[in-house]
Amino acid sequence: MGDDPRRPGTGRQSLLRDIGILGDDGRLLATSTAVVAGITYNFFPFMALPLYVSLEQIDQRLIEAAQDLYASKWKAFVRVTLPLSLPGVVAGTLLTFIPAAGDFINAQLLGSPQNHMIGNVIQSKFLELTDYPAAAAMSFVLMAAILLMVALYARAVGTEKLHRMSAARASDQSAVSARARLTRCGRSSSTTS
Repeated sequence: MGDDPRRPGTGRQSLLRDIGILGDDGRLLATSTAVVAGITYNFFPFMALPLYVSLEQIDQRLIEAAQDLYASKWKAFVRVTLPLSLPGVVAGTLLTFIPAAGDFINAQLLGSPQNHMIGNVIQSKFLELTDYPAAAAMSFVLMAAILLMVALYARAVGTEKLHRMSAARASDQSAVSARARLTRCGRSSSTTS
């Protein structure tokens, strides 16, 4: 199938084939792109929801204050929004990475037999080859590697720093509510006297 001017879209198809999005036969199914798109589609909510919750809790007055102090929108994002949303980023990456590492169904349904993921290899050792010792060893190695990567990630991100940020946010909110209670009590005592 060359670039036939009588057939619209063949030039685009050859470009997509050249960059690896389409397979040699011009299909999207049974390619690694389909597998990546399926994994992204399946695990996107696990990243989006913690990010949304984290971004929703940011006080907009902080961003306005940064812009009032002549910070550009980019600087306000990097200096205010990103550090305050780090708990959501960490939660989202962990909630996404851990199940995606052992995912096998996307590669099985959307990929071809040439697409291998560790979950597919473990599943075939358990169910098709009935090599239980090797499958169990591979499962244990996968679990240990995930545990090691999560520990390194938590160390690099600094869970203590994340904990301090959430504790500071909670103490700020409790201070605001305490001030509100004192203000209400002051009003009620001044109206009674």
